[in-house]
Amino acid sequence: MRTNRHTNISDTPENQEHLSIGLPPVEKTSTLVLPDRRMLLVGFLIAMSLAGYWFSQADHHVRHSLATSLAALLTSEYFWLAVGVGLAAQIVDGALGMAYGVTSNSFLLGIGASPAAASGAVHVAEIFTTAISGVSHIKFGNVDKELFKKIVIPGVLGGVAGVIFLTSINGKLLKPFVTAYLLIMGVIILRKAFKVVKEKPTEDLQHVRKLAVSGGFLDAVGGGGWGPVVTSSLIGQGNNPRKTIGTVNTAEFFVALATGTSFLLLGGIDHWVLVAGLIFGGLFAAPFAAYLTSKLSVKALLVSVGLLISSLSAFNLYKTLV
Repeated sequence: MRTNRHTNISDTPENQEHLSIGLPPVEKTSTLVLPDRRMLLVGFLIAMSLAGYWFSQADHHVRHSLATSLAALLTSEYFWLAVGVGLAAQIVDGALGMAYGVTSNSFLLGIGASPAAASGAVHVAEIFTTAISGVSHIKFGNVDKELFKKIVIPGVLGGVAGVIFLTSINGKLLKPFVTAYLLIMGVIILRKAFKVVKEKPTEDLQHVRKLAVSGGFLDAVGGGGWGPVVTSSLIGQGNNPRKTIGTVNTAEFFVALATGTSFLLLGGIDHWVLVAGLIFGGLFAAPFAAYLTSKLSVKALLVSVGLLISSLSAFNLYKTLV
């Protein structure tokens, strides 16, 4: 669950480095992260209180069924594996502001999930967190309205098409191709560590709608990649990094909503255990992400994450082909 994505862009040396290579900015915790944590804590306590009251008033059979389901969840090996995946993916996303989906999907495929189950779990978990990110970007003025209009509908259409494709093909046949895609994403992230971009006007951007369609499709099929594909390509063409990051992240909510809903309608989410694990694991990752951000340079983080995803995907590809 991504609770540590930073969206208020200040002109610190760290943010100048982030923006120069097309990464989301890092905001000091005193201005953004602490209020968010208080709100999350209050919301969690209120939700737990309401859930406890409802549970105490529920029918005996309902309480027994819920208690049984909760016990099964907490004793599930896949739940705790997904908790670890959510923790790792949130640390990556919190430190870099990107690659949550790619990291999650790489690990989920590694623990044996099918491509559809992995991507479905990631996108359902992302619906809520991308909403928070999008609202923050709008609040801080990081959204280019014209660019948003160009990418949001094509991105949604591409995402839905990706779900239809993914749920209509045997997962075992598709897994090597999805894993190879994730390997390429790892290489792209690694390459960002050594690339500096130059700005040019938004109206000079080429094939924006086609890029959004392909980004949405690949994001659904590969479980991640909307940010690395669309953001990297737009910034690579010279678009303003600040506006590009804010606009693409805001549009990501609508892509995640359409993709997650399509998985529910077309394929179903059989692995709710994975969804719960991703969210639960992500809740505890913010301090680790903040520590990494403060101790390691952006390039070191990019190289580490790129090598991690590439190595994991290469190993997963080897396992599927042997």
